[in-house]
Amino acid sequence: MAAEDLPSQFDVVILGTGLTESVIAAACSRVGQSVLHLDRRNYYAGNWASFTFNGLLSWIEQYKNQQEVPITELEQVWRSLIDEGEDAVPLSALDSSISNLEVFCYASEEEEKEEEMKTPLSSFQPVNAETVSEEANGDSTEAHDTVTGDDTTASDAKTPNEEHEVSEPKEDQHTSDISEPSQSQEEKESQLSSSPADPTVEVQKKITYQKLVKEGRRFNIDLVSKLMYSRGALVDLLIKSNVSRYAEFKNIGRILTYRNGKVEQVPCSRADVFASKQLTVVEKRMLMKFLTFCLDFEQHPEEYQDYTEKPFREFLKNKKLTENLQHFILHSIAMVTQHTLTEEGLKATQHFLRCLGRYGNTPFLFPLYGLGEIPQCFCRVKAVIDTRGQRISCSHFVVEDSYIRDEQRQSTAYRQISRAVLITDRSVLPSESDQQISMVTIPPLESSAPAVRMVELCSSSMTCMPGTYLVHLTCSSSGKAQEDLAPVISQLFHVSTIPGEEPSEGAEERSKPAVLWVMYFNMRDTSALDSSSYSLPSNVHVCTGPDDSLCSDYSIKLAESVFHHILPDEEFCPPAPNPEDIIYDGDGPQAKGPGFDESTNTEADKSLAEEEGATHEKSPSTENSEPAEMDSVTQQAPLDMTPASEE
Repeated sequence: MAAEDLPSQFDVVILGTGLTESVIAAACSRVGQSVLHLDRRNYYAGNWASFTFNGLLSWIEQYKNQQEVPITELEQVWRSLIDEGEDAVPLSALDSSISNLEVFCYASEEEEKEEEMKTPLSSFQPVNAETVSEEANGDSTEAHDTVTGDDTTASDAKTPNEEHEVSEPKEDQHTSDISEPSQSQEEKESQLSSSPADPTVEVQKKITYQKLVKEGRRFNIDLVSKLMYSRGALVDLLIKSNVSRYAEFKNIGRILTYRNGKVEQVPCSRADVFASKQLTVVEKRMLMKFLTFCLDFEQHPEEYQDYTEKPFREFLKNKKLTENLQHFILHSIAMVTQHTLTEEGLKATQHFLRCLGRYGNTPFLFPLYGLGEIPQCFCRVKAVIDTRGQRISCSHFVVEDSYIRDEQRQSTAYRQISRAVLITDRSVLPSESDQQISMVTIPPLESSAPAVRMVELCSSSMTCMPGTYLVHLTCSSSGKAQEDLAPVISQLFHVSTIPGEEPSEGAEERSKPAVLWVMYFNMRDTSALDSSSYSLPSNVHVCTGPDDSLCSDYSIKLAESVFHHILPDEEFCPPAPNPEDIIYDGDGPQAKGPGFDESTNTEADKSLAEEEGATHEKSPSTENSEPAEMDSVTQQAPLDMTPASEE
């Protein structure tokens, strides 16, 4: 669409398609505001984006080659369009929110001949980002026909229909590995071939770099790694707004932790606690008693009031919890630091417990096809502004932080997030099912090192090809991403350092998953900034990018805050009516839409209520106490988050 085809007046113009901007666009549109939603990129979601493997390689190349446009070349053009009393606010054409990007490939560089497939996999060779990018084929999730222009122009982001045309169709990918734990036919055949009688078991699982490129469209690689608390702000918004119908979700099957040099499963639900072989009977009682207290700790201030200004870990010690229990609670349930204050730690533990059981045996959900699906659910960008200079007026302008130039900031000191994305050949903790999504907490390896959060995704999450795992590592930066995360990766994975190197038979390295490909980068965290951090007009609202937390609550709350600043008297993201509920002739009562009547709970809600009721009971105090019965089955099928309507 050319600029002259657009109206000259909008209520709100939004630049950027990240999660926060997309939610604001949807919220404003729902209450009748006219919204022009733009992005300079040729893909959705900004730093929240998901890429195919080939698309990611193209993104790496584009990111390296981007250049800033000098302001002086544009000033005269735009000065002629400014009315008296107005001033031009130039935007940045250079996205500097990503830095220190490094890529290494350890998979074999050449596809072996069929007759050679019975030889051991031994050709691992690290390569740099330039080599990786040059070897990628032309497939990409991005369109390459961008519109050139100045800082205030925006290129067309693909619509979902266009994205599906260049990606593997979703309906074709819904094989039995989503609906059934038995996985796809291809994986069944692979499992049959891996019987002890077959000496070529490891060989048939060999994955080369060319295989990764060939199967690139099976990958959906997120730039930011987050999970969704089942009772978090994002899930609540998806249900309330009826946007959940546009995506599918899978619950996280298990929570793991790295401790004493090995990966262990964390007992976090009542069923897990009593089934745990890591805890003694006494520890099980202690843990259940403490978790029961955390559910309504506000009712017992005398228990913690002396520790409100002290670290949570000191409170745990005061409760006489063992080192085992302190580790599980601090790092894997509350997921806080050594310095987090007691009340904050108790609230984090309480939130974790209240999210248990709503959709599965852990508190977390993950969207199929990656986190980049969520912003797309809220936005539909369709406009491309050309450089012919049409003036478009608006009452409010919402802009993503990466568009803001340094001279428009009060400070350029930012926090950073360290990220690593790995493709591996097997899970860090193999189990009966190889189709589990795992969240792994890794305490600091050294006192000066940051705690690391790791999410391991299987192929049924629609983020990687069968036979591989997609692994995301995230932490607060203390240096470059590779410096922060490479030591952690070397502890949990085998990373080849010499071409042709292979772990010796029986060695500890042999049991570790092999890294096939890894990308490191730092992402700017501007979540600590507010409106006073920018030198901008009062009707310009800046949306900061992803923060370093596990969930997306900060971004949703920011979207709501900006929305109420623009429209203080309107409801934030009201539900859209279902088509079958719309009455055109005005006669008869309107049917209730799903998700808005609290009396219409799903079975998951009912089971959660039962679980919470059971958990509030007095904790076990004798060896013969039996665990309260609860649903401990990990749900493998995509989740429908919308409660069913009453009949």
